[in-house]
Amino acid sequence: MKSKILTSFLAISLSLSLVACGGGSNNTDSSGTSTDASKSITKVEEGSEQNSDGEENSLTVWCWDPAFNIYSMDEAAKVYQQENPDFELNVIENSWDDIQTKLATAAVSGDLSTLPDIVLLNDNAIQKYVTTYPDLFESLENSGIDFANFGDSKCAYSVIDNNHYAVPFDNGAVIACYRTDILAEAGYTIEDFTDITWDEFIEKGKVVLEKTGKPMFSTQAGASDIILMMLQSAGASMFDENGNPNMVNNSVLYEVMENYESLVTNGILLEMSSWDQYIGSFTNSNVCSVINGCWIMASIQTAEDQSGKWAITNMPRLNNAENASNYSNNGGSSWAVLSSCKNKDLAYDFLGKTFAGSVEFYETILPKSGALATYLPAKDSDVYAQPHEFFSGESVFAKITEFAGKVPSNNTGVYYYEARDAIATAVTNVISGSDIDTELKAAEETVRFSMGQ
Repeated sequence: MKSKILTSFLAISLSLSLVACGGGSNNTDSSGTSTDASKSITKVEEGSEQNSDGEENSLTVWCWDPAFNIYSMDEAAKVYQQENPDFELNVIENSWDDIQTKLATAAVSGDLSTLPDIVLLNDNAIQKYVTTYPDLFESLENSGIDFANFGDSKCAYSVIDNNHYAVPFDNGAVIACYRTDILAEAGYTIEDFTDITWDEFIEKGKVVLEKTGKPMFSTQAGASDIILMMLQSAGASMFDENGNPNMVNNSVLYEVMENYESLVTNGILLEMSSWDQYIGSFTNSNVCSVINGCWIMASIQTAEDQSGKWAITNMPRLNNAENASNYSNNGGSSWAVLSSCKNKDLAYDFLGKTFAGSVEFYETILPKSGALATYLPAKDSDVYAQPHEFFSGESVFAKITEFAGKVPSNNTGVYYYEARDAIATAVTNVISGSDIDTELKAAEETVRFSMGQ
């Protein structure tokens, strides 16, 4: 089994479906059908309602993306069937937008019969949905699942009132990917950009720009991804411990905004007008590096002529923040068990022996889907240790899984998405000439209005 997996790993590069781990998680095949369905696993057209037959050994799951999440669920069922051959899993494809609508509709109506047993949730939305609709979700405290096998920061997304509400899945650990040939032209190596501060990054970035004519990295204009990655790297949040907006007197957020402004004004960070232009900025060799969730590796690898010219390390850390680190997260999702589940013990056992308990499972799904685990024991796997030719022959999957275990936890808050959008507006206005204090005040007022405060 392992030799077959290793052969596949070496033959297949990281799948483009990794993009599903990022902010845009609605990538779905209109057919609603997995490309690798086993005969024991039922597929239902996209948007269909719960159709489990209610048998004791059957579960129904909602998730999106046939090539990534649905494929992973299919493979989890196969692993579980090794000990439970009569087990059946019904995977129903629903986009993330549809899942949100159906959860809200069921909660408001009080009719939970339309819901599945297990549902995939975007990590940054878990606090909102469990807090807003507590009757929909089942606590996993008595599930027997060992959450110590996952990074604290990943688990923190789904911990409410000291109760775990979801099993962590895909890895959104932030990586800094550098073009080693461009660094060499400026007299640097990847080691010069490892474990550094943003001040050091900016100073070295000025040298790279002067000697090569290339900015260090890029981002999509009007987005707040870089801001939030910097913020989480210090374990900081846009909210206080009580869930209230915390922007005006947030020294870490202020430092983050200062860094962003400095990066742009010094020509080190290139703002692109669209996602496609953002991807093109590094596939066309217009910038020296990429800093984003590890799912961005798939897009980097579309430039096949650049194989062997990239290397991966950790991101820069803040200069003054008390809890500054070189690790953060961007993207990811987790599996929640709903109160509508007909057989909760079966759901706990299934998740506990696959997503929360099987290195073999993660070895199986990595080569085809690129689904990097947040299950920490997987980093010691032979499959994860295999060298990756595109990224300078490094064992990048083991390295990224290690990064995931070092990401600081932060409070996403119930109104995370409203705060994210407000900060995106704030940073856009700062780059256009407004001052940081004014924009943070406006952002906090916007979020407080959304919260009815």
